Amino acid sequence: MQATATKTLTIDGIDVAIEGERNLLELIRKAKIDLPTFCYHSDLSVYGACRLCIVDIEGRGIQGACSTPPEAGLKIRTQTQELRELRKVTIELLLANHDQECTTCPKSGGCTLQDLARRLGVTKVRFKRVHEPEVIDQSSRSVVRNPNKCVLCGDCVRFCSEIQGIGAIDFAYRGHQAAVVPAFGKGMGEGECVNCGQCAAVCPVGALSVRSEVDEVWQAIGDKKKKVVAQIAPAVRVAIGEMFGISAGMELTGKIVGAMKRMGFDYIYDTSFSADLTVVEEAEEFIKRKLKGENLPQFTSCCPGWVKFAEQAMPDMLQNLSSCKSPQQMLGSLIKDVMPAQLEMKREDLVCVSVMPCTAKKFEAKRPEMSKDGNPDVDHVITTQELGRMIEESGLSLADMAPESFDMPMGFKTGAGVIFGNTGGVTEAALRYAVEKITGEPLKSVDFLQVRGEEGIRTAEFKVKDIDVKVAIVHGLKNARTVIDRIRKGEMQVDLVEVMACPGGCIGGAGQPVAKNAGAARKTRTRGLYDADKGLELHKSQDNPFIKACYEKHLGEPNGHKAHELLHTHYQARRRVDGESMPISGTPAADKTQVRVCVGTNCFLKGSQKVLQGLMAHVEEKNLFDKVAISGSFCFEKCEHGPNVAIGSQAPCACTVDEAKRRLDQEIK
Repeated sequence: MQATATKTLTIDGIDVAIEGERNLLELIRKAKIDLPTFCYHSDLSVYGACRLCIVDIEGRGIQGACSTPPEAGLKIRTQTQELRELRKVTIELLLANHDQECTTCPKSGGCTLQDLARRLGVTKVRFKRVHEPEVIDQSSRSVVRNPNKCVLCGDCVRFCSEIQGIGAIDFAYRGHQAAVVPAFGKGMGEGECVNCGQCAAVCPVGALSVRSEVDEVWQAIGDKKKKVVAQIAPAVRVAIGEMFGISAGMELTGKIVGAMKRMGFDYIYDTSFSADLTVVEEAEEFIKRKLKGENLPQFTSCCPGWVKFAEQAMPDMLQNLSSCKSPQQMLGSLIKDVMPAQLEMKREDLVCVSVMPCTAKKFEAKRPEMSKDGNPDVDHVITTQELGRMIEESGLSLADMAPESFDMPMGFKTGAGVIFGNTGGVTEAALRYAVEKITGEPLKSVDFLQVRGEEGIRTAEFKVKDIDVKVAIVHGLKNARTVIDRIRKGEMQVDLVEVMACPGGCIGGAGQPVAKNAGAARKTRTRGLYDADKGLELHKSQDNPFIKACYEKHLGEPNGHKAHELLHTHYQARRRVDGESMPISGTPAADKTQVRVCVGTNCFLKGSQKVLQGLMAHVEEKNLFDKVAISGSFCFEKCEHGPNVAIGSQAPCACTVDEAKRRLDQEIK
């Protein structure tokens, strides 16, 4: 049998085999040529906006490599004088309207624009600025948006839409006025943003960056009246080394603790301890629900980005969320409840700092229900990147740091708590507990390989004694929406659903070091956590002796009164966009009847557009323009009903078109 001839093309005089690559850019990179680009991201759709990856194709002229499919026989040149000049002009045009305060930019040292200007030899900008500087948007707890640095690459827009399925940020206006902005001209903290921060992770410049709390942490460390207690999330230990030239996936717990003690933190605990605590509480909650057949499937509640997404877009599913706080908030609550008495100090003088791979944790820590008498359970959240910068600022070398141990008892963990950082890790940890609890027999193997993997949606089934347990594992919020739609339609029947907002789970959080090959980095970090699990003596949360002691001394029974007080929370339907209504028909005035129709997604799907159109037609038919003003409202926080309408002094209620018209006529009379 004759072998099929390999298809090839020529890149800068070298033959390169075509082996399933989607475009010329992938082939060029396979040929070890680092062709510059802003807008190309392997996890996103091809956009072709920046025009930096242009190449000269013999017989066809200059084309974008990212948007050109491979063809056998093509002769491609990546470096000519014309191509170099065009790329330099592109960079100059971007720099002309770019805030060039590079030394104070949070992206300094990792900025693609800065790097390309150096690589392409741009030493001056020949073009004038045409945009006036805009105000920096600091409305979000998690992300800072600086429109003066945006290069319109669209990476943030596509990630938010294609991976998260939210669309909290998008393009607006045309021509030289084109901009990337949140909806309705609001700030990042006033719209649908769930604070996952992935927009900042893919932003090649400093237009979107993580909101830093480093200064506040240094201030707390320097205050002699305060005791500063830190907790470190599992995913941090296998990623921070990338900032110091250490391979991804290396488990550096001891070195991190050593550095933080040198920096002045008084006590350092492991969030994996409270992950073990979460396993006990969440698994017990699941077992009760499963045996009673109530509020299934149970959704995990460890990811604050997912929780906010559910509050905004899936309010009908809130009763299905586990009431457990996240491990971060559980540990913060426990620290603030136990340690003030032990240290003989006020709760307010105990500062709890968490080190997280996640930017949504910054928002979560500021939720009012995560505090007691106005004092938060977690005072400050810093990301892996922020901790790395603090270590650098201290003049310490992480690679050379002598390892030290976590403080006890909240520094002890099992492997179940460590794997929480991986997609599927929460489910596997819960199964290690639930299966043993239901069967009453020790597990022969603690590994549930069926729930591991990289796919965005995975399912698995288990026979536990005489009980069938079906689970689903999801990462990426667009995938979460798909799963919930299938559950609503009866197409998917599962008992437990794990949801993580970020690709790969916490190991792919937006607070982690930004890797050039994000997919490969996520795989290596994932392996690092599973290896860390294997390196520990205990692998099941129920075997953690300090968890047992915690229940005996402080919490009582799992899911009991004290445990619920400290470790559980509640959820509520949340506005997707804050602020006033949008005028639609008629100018609002004191002598007019005000009609507000909810135009949020939930009410829209239930027919609010028809109600709005019916009311406008009614006003026109009866010539009520001087008596009625109609506007669109973003939310009445009554999402379980709908479509919701508020007419004059009447309370908002679910209305059909006819009911809304009847109520309006009644209000006018």
